[in-house]
Amino acid sequence: MDSSNRLGDIEITDPQAMRALAHPVRLAILDHLQRHGPATATQLAPDVGATPSVTSWHLRHLAGFGLVRDSEPGPDRRQRRWEAVARGFRFETPQDTADEEGQSAARVLSQQMFLRYADVPSRWAAEVEPELDAAWRRMAGLANTRVVVSAEELAAIEDGIERILAPYVTRDPEERPTNGRGVRLMRYVLPEDAEEQTGQTP
Repeated sequence: MDSSNRLGDIEITDPQAMRALAHPVRLAILDHLQRHGPATATQLAPDVGATPSVTSWHLRHLAGFGLVRDSEPGPDRRQRRWEAVARGFRFETPQDTADEEGQSAARVLSQQMFLRYADVPSRWAAEVEPELDAAWRRMAGLANTRVVVSAEELAAIEDGIERILAPYVTRDPEERPTNGRGVRLMRYVLPEDAEEQTGQTP
């Protein structure tokens, strides 16, 4: 799998790999490793909602598709530590509509990701936002913008967003500002039904 894009994400093109990742526990494992760094199956288990043995099985399954790998051993060298192979991942629905396997696998993974992250904004609003100071609270929130564009223009918009994000995503930890904090930027790109009156002003 390739990771040569601007953000260093691993690009998943194999339908079997998409289906392997389209599982709540495996998505939780990969998310934890990408956000918090290397961990053992025992350390991951409480966060992903599975026993250490089941978590270990899912880790080996993900490793078989090149999504996680062995990490440097920790203080307890008896326990196997795992790490994500990249800081993020991406996948696309195949352009070939005749590729039914790829189309179906991408759809299943998309659905699982929507389910996993659906409550993130509401949990943030209930648990995190009340504790933010004024400067961070002012910058936080959401936007809901509708545009009428061609597929090519939408691709250009996505490319522009990534171009802006890349220097911040890929910089070394020591280059981060001392007053910085993690910020989750969630982008939903949702083309509307073709029957919508796209000629109208948004």
